[in-house]
Amino acid sequence: MSQDSTKAQGNHGRRGHARRSKAGEPEIPQPSFAERARTLMYRQQTGYLSSHSRHQEGFPFGSVMPYALDDRGRPLMLISKMAMHTQNLDRDARASLLVPEENAAKDPLGAGRATLLGHGEPVPADDLDAMRALYLEAHPKARYWIDYADFGLYRLEVESVYFVGGFGVMGWVEVADYGEAEPDPLADVAAGIIDHMNEDHADALRLLAAGAIDGEVEEATMTAVDRLGFHLRAKVGARYHGCRVPFIREVRDAGETRSVMVEMVKAARG
Repeated sequence: MSQDSTKAQGNHGRRGHARRSKAGEPEIPQPSFAERARTLMYRQQTGYLSSHSRHQEGFPFGSVMPYALDDRGRPLMLISKMAMHTQNLDRDARASLLVPEENAAKDPLGAGRATLLGHGEPVPADDLDAMRALYLEAHPKARYWIDYADFGLYRLEVESVYFVGGFGVMGWVEVADYGEAEPDPLADVAAGIIDHMNEDHADALRLLAAGAIDGEVEEATMTAVDRLGFHLRAKVGARYHGCRVPFIREVRDAGETRSVMVEMVKAARG
């Protein structure tokens, strides 16, 4: 990617941004880093919290952390006063939350991830009822312990966002852009679309990859999909290449995605 593409993305919401795949070729539209980070945070709901260790001065302390999001994308955490991370936050509220994509175990460096930095503080009393409802909507089983006296809702007041979309795709995101961005409309169905295409339409993916990559594509796997297009990992000879294929028009749900993919494959075969 170009140097500009690895900087914080100033555009947000539904506008997205574009980059050139090769010199002189048309720009490839894709969501902004802010939207991609917000979508990732929306989908995962579990991350890794790093706080400042109270027991070992100067060391970071990592914890697995379920979370929900408020309307500005700030993580809500239900934590016990007995937990070490809660004690850490009460002493020093500075913290970060790392959230990787669900496929990170298969390709940890190629998978997307977002890191949110800020201050983890108790949710103010005026916001408590609304934040409680949001948390229980995301984690309904928490209703069994949310009213325990030692549990409380904390919120990470986000001050910095860093997004990594895979190899060579990374940059800081303006907090205001992150807060105003919306999750991609395919966020809830993307995993199903990806599984369906990889399991049932491998030939179609190879055909579409061949149109985006120079060389004979031996195999192609869809790794991500959003309202503007999708990413493929293609094998050409002994090497693997990543490429993005734009949709011929923006999609909003699984049905529209299927229709557009059918049109694109027919055009490629023609």
